[in-house]
Amino acid sequence: YSKFKKEGAEIISVSTDTVFVHKAWHDNSQTIRKIKFPMLADPSRRICQAYGTLIEESGLSLRATFLIDPAGTVKAFEFHDNAIGRNTDEILRKLQAAKYVAANKGMVCPINWKPGDKSLKAGLDLVGKI
Repeated sequence: YSKFKKEGAEIISVSTDTVFVHKAWHDNSQTIRKIKFPMLADPSRRICQAYGTLIEESGLSLRATFLIDPAGTVKAFEFHDNAIGRNTDEILRKLQAAKYVAANKGMVCPINWKPGDKSLKAGLDLVGKI
């Protein structure tokens, strides 16, 4: 969480559970107790439905990650089956890439780009060469 905060980002988790379930998790789970970011309760499932993560049959939500810029534009997203965990290093890399291209208009980050790596100038000369 601290790495994301250093990048100026905020993390909010959303689940279809109630705030009471979140409190019970917090009070009874050493792992959940360590979480520093807000846990948003979405028992109405409106948020999950709006973001397309809701599994209608079960009322649960798929695991998903959305990178949203300060203007409210989704810059990256990924969906996972609930049995598959996420890679926080990759999410952080995507955040850093999104920040880089926002600050460097006309540039793009190639595959596996990391801060400090060479970026590319967007244009037709890249077509078929990447």
